[in-house]
Amino acid sequence: MTDSMSRRDFLKKAGLVGAAAFLFPGTVLSACGKAANKTAPSPAATVVRSGKIKIGFIPLTDCASVVMAKEWGLYQKYGIDVEVSKEASWATVRDKLLSGELNAAHCLFGMPFSVYTGIGGQAGRELKIAMMLNANGQAITLAKSFAGVGFRNLSAARQAIESEMAKREVTFAMTFPGGTHDIWLRYWLKAVGVDLAKLKIIVVPPPQMVANMKVGNMDGFCVGEPWNGVAVREGIGFTHIATQDIWKDHPEKALVLNKDFSIRTDEVKAVMKAILEASKQLDDPSGRKEAARVISQQAYVNAPVEVIENRLLGKYDLGAGLGEHVYTDDYMLFHKNGNVNFPRKAHAIFFMAQYVRFGYLKEPPDYQKIAESLVMQDLYRQVAEEMGIPVPDDDMRPFEIKLDGAKFDPNNPAEYLKSA
Repeated sequence: MTDSMSRRDFLKKAGLVGAAAFLFPGTVLSACGKAANKTAPSPAATVVRSGKIKIGFIPLTDCASVVMAKEWGLYQKYGIDVEVSKEASWATVRDKLLSGELNAAHCLFGMPFSVYTGIGGQAGRELKIAMMLNANGQAITLAKSFAGVGFRNLSAARQAIESEMAKREVTFAMTFPGGTHDIWLRYWLKAVGVDLAKLKIIVVPPPQMVANMKVGNMDGFCVGEPWNGVAVREGIGFTHIATQDIWKDHPEKALVLNKDFSIRTDEVKAVMKAILEASKQLDDPSGRKEAARVISQQAYVNAPVEVIENRLLGKYDLGAGLGEHVYTDDYMLFHKNGNVNFPRKAHAIFFMAQYVRFGYLKEPPDYQKIAESLVMQDLYRQVAEEMGIPVPDDDMRPFEIKLDGAKFDPNNPAEYLKSA
């Protein structure tokens, strides 16, 4: 089976609940609620702005820094007028960023590279990465019929999936072609040892994952929290593996900018400073508890507060009678003394290498040129220096992926692909 399908086939064959949110990106959910103004406005903040700045987000726990910067009054503190806008799908976010309807967005780290290389959009269109928003905190959920697979048992997963593939078509879902959830899903399947060409992989917006599994549209999915936790709560699936088990402290969501907005430097820096300040607060347990309460509301994520809070605190009820697993230093992180927020070109190159590995691209792209063009490291360094935040010096160094022990040298992706 192929990963792509026509609109008619998608609607007719997949029967996905809420598919219109993906296919028709003009669909927008309600805007957000009132700000709490926890932090008083700063008289010293004097940013020249041309009007309201609109930042999009998808209902996921890792939108917290973007949302809480609003709720805690931090955008106002840095002298900018920001509206946070709840969006229906990553395709919606992409289209609104490209058109300028959104100035910036909570966005999949992989999306700018997917769009630029023509996988998830019109090739050559630029979306800029200003900073990272979080690391870790996604998961692969399997339907309860696979409960015997257990937690992080790859050999059991292979046996169960191949057994089902011998009898029927097995379907997995992710959220955007070439996005983070897509790459984590494919990476895991490859490590499990199943033939990706014999699976169906479909696209479903994050908030629609649980509903679609409930009606049997997929056997598993990769998505961000809280939807893995909600699947457990509703008894329809279990957490087989978290993405931090695949790659500890992996890049996840980024602050992505419309190209024209990216040159409005003062405003962009003010946005970044507000989100960085929120990120620091979110790495404190009390900040996480408050954020869970706020973002659980219908205007934001619209999910049970206890599910959001527990997984933010690293407490994972795995479901299917598997008990609880507690993550202590590798749950969802928003700051980690600046280690999370620095956007690395090495990670951009890793993602593009996966596009080659998984057949999205027939030829290797110009890794370095694209990373240089889309990752705004110089601007991030300026903001970090002004805020006294350390900037890591590890970019472009080789690193290891936890799941399979693979070594990746961003200076030589071709060598990695020979053995991947």
